[in-house]
Amino acid sequence: MLLHDEARSTVLLTRQFRYPAYVNDHPDGMLIEAAAGLLDDDDPVTAIRREVAEELGVEVGPVTHVFTAYMSPGSVTEKVHFYSAAYSPGDRTSSGGGVVAEGEDVEVLALPFAEALAMVGDGRIVDGKTIMLLQWWALERR
Repeated sequence: MLLHDEARSTVLLTRQFRYPAYVNDHPDGMLIEAAAGLLDDDDPVTAIRREVAEELGVEVGPVTHVFTAYMSPGSVTEKVHFYSAAYSPGDRTSSGGGVVAEGEDVEVLALPFAEALAMVGDGRIVDGKTIMLLQWWALERR
């Protein structure tokens, strides 16, 4: 889910350690990403609302389904449901950070949208789902 604040021109993202990225030559394994997670037997909208609350500490209002994509259909069965929602600082209900009991350690980042796009261009954002959502939002804002 890409959370965006149009009035402040910001997006709310996460920063967390990803072991596969670390062992695949990412310098410190810390990736900047849009909030996401497994369905855990929930429908996609229920799951993304849960993940956004846990990771970002935000209770979102209406969500928009952006698209659904197979991320690597030649090798895995993963199907990702992409969503977007508006947020404002008043929607924060906690500090976020993930579920400690599940070993999550998530940093919340509120970034200017222009900076997030620049981070895609210079390689600071390398997560595929996040790149797709940021590029979608850039097209939507035109």
